[in-house]
Amino acid sequence: MRRPPKDNAESQRRITRRGLIVGGAMAGFVGLLALRMRFMQVEQADQFRLLADENRINIRLIPPARGRIFDRDGAVVAENVPSYRITMVREEAGDVDEVISRLARLVELDPAELERARRALNELRGDTPVTIADRVTWEDISRVAVNTPALPGVTPEVGLSRRYPQGPDYAHVVGYVGPVSERDLERIDAPDQLLLIPRFQIGKIGLEARQEDLLRGKAGTKRVEVNASGRVMRELDRVEGEAGADVQITIDNDLQSYVHARLYGESAAAVVMDCETGDLLACASAPSFDPNLFVRGISVADYKALLDNKYRPLPNKAVQGMYPPGSTFKMVTALAALEDGQVDLNETVYCPGHLEVSGRRFHCWKRSGHGNMDMHGSLVESCDVYYYDVALRTGIEKISAMARRLGLGEQFDLPLTSVAAGLMPDRDWKRANRGEEWVIGDSANAAIGQGFVLSTPLQLAVMTARLATNRAIMPRLVKSIDGVEQPIRPPEDLGLNENILREVRKAMFDVSNHRRGTAYSSRIIEDAFRMAGKTGTSQVRNITAAERARGVTRNADLPWERRDHALYVNYAPYDAPRIAVAVVVEHGGGGSTAAAPIARDITLQALYGEDPPLAAYPAKDRARIETQQEELRRARPDPSRDGSDRA
Repeated sequence: MRRPPKDNAESQRRITRRGLIVGGAMAGFVGLLALRMRFMQVEQADQFRLLADENRINIRLIPPARGRIFDRDGAVVAENVPSYRITMVREEAGDVDEVISRLARLVELDPAELERARRALNELRGDTPVTIADRVTWEDISRVAVNTPALPGVTPEVGLSRRYPQGPDYAHVVGYVGPVSERDLERIDAPDQLLLIPRFQIGKIGLEARQEDLLRGKAGTKRVEVNASGRVMRELDRVEGEAGADVQITIDNDLQSYVHARLYGESAAAVVMDCETGDLLACASAPSFDPNLFVRGISVADYKALLDNKYRPLPNKAVQGMYPPGSTFKMVTALAALEDGQVDLNETVYCPGHLEVSGRRFHCWKRSGHGNMDMHGSLVESCDVYYYDVALRTGIEKISAMARRLGLGEQFDLPLTSVAAGLMPDRDWKRANRGEEWVIGDSANAAIGQGFVLSTPLQLAVMTARLATNRAIMPRLVKSIDGVEQPIRPPEDLGLNENILREVRKAMFDVSNHRRGTAYSSRIIEDAFRMAGKTGTSQVRNITAAERARGVTRNADLPWERRDHALYVNYAPYDAPRIAVAVVVEHGGGGSTAAAPIARDITLQALYGEDPPLAAYPAKDRARIETQQEELRRARPDPSRDGSDRA
């Protein structure tokens, strides 16, 4: 049946309207799609280009060159040397076990190092390079480079590793670096991204640790293009990092080497200090160890050998070792008593060989006694009774104050680890730390550097420099940074009575130059370099009654670890002080026999700058000294060897 024309016209109008609506909607959708495509392709082009680059471009850190360390004259003390290694990136490797298996057929892999690498590959981010083999040969690197298509994710690299060309001479001062450990990361609040690179080296002890931020430098970056399988195709660009600062220290390399050679065979420490600037010219602890062993991780056997050594090579005895100063402390007691007016220079104290204090007998080292002793004689012959007597009059508070004035009991701010403060006790200290009141017997012990008193070789050197100059000399270790000389703070005047101090110095001179002086056998003959000093012997333990009954009366009769410590301090030349020296020989017996000869030899070596002429020694010693010098020359490193190059 045919529809009326009117119905056809109405139907046509409806279809046209619907078509327009649908067409308009489609046009609107296409328009929106076009706008979105324009937004993504034009306005967001950079963002999507970056996302695409992340799929084919990796950004990697470039470890900076660590700052070098030099001695005061420019001899290299710590340097960087090329080190070949093979690294792997887990994301690029795919089947890690298969790639390692292929690599093992080309290069010999250390099982322990490989196990550490496997753990790192599992624990770290997939894009972090992990060292599979370190310190490999150039031939190994070449084989890996030729076979890179079969080793996805594996990269042969040339890096830098730390080396200490002077070996053990600077182990305690400069310290060493080693791979970053979990403990290192735990003690750092916001670790640098560099520290997260496996096997990255940081300072562990000594100057390397205390100046870590300065020496480390800042990382660089490189962008590398990789293909679909993760293989590096090319390096797109590189931004080099900032190398660490070079540090020059105050130590004299030749003198440091000599001191270590002279201390060989002893458990000892020696410090040589410039009396004008406070520069540490030598700071040695014996025995030492080779810091190069620690750079890549020391073996269990090597570390156990160091721990089991009864001479304790690991601690820095020069700044960490705390010892009773013994008779080297007597200048402190004398100055405290004289400055306080408790005794004058001419007053004598009778020494019968002991002094009764509160029912206890305090003995002098000379059991038969010294007779009448004034201040000068008491220092020259090291009479203990004189100092017992004046200490009881002066009191511990004034003695303690004088000791601190001279640098004892002070923790010096040096870029070294575990610098000890020593101990200069007083009434408050004993009450707080022992829960007991101070008694006069404590003062008698403290007067001769025994009892609670403890000091380090560094502090004894500072004390001696201050006695020599009447100025508050401060020790200094860093001479310059990146060639910029570090400022020297002018030392303040100590304000000690110069007349009294002059008499103390004269007594110290006679300790070494008067026939009755305790160090006369270790004197210097050369008039221009004569020294003033003081011997010291500090007890470790008293000989028991049972031991005395068995006839044990001398240090030589005791086991080594129970013998007295031997000490000697001095400055020279006497008329114009240039250096101060402190030597401590653990369980060495007497200061006059064990420590003074070492200090005399070190003093002459420092003043002459080379092996001194035999004429500087007493005639009776010259044949022995000549032989000793020849032996020490052989024991010391050849100055022309690698590592002595100047900066």
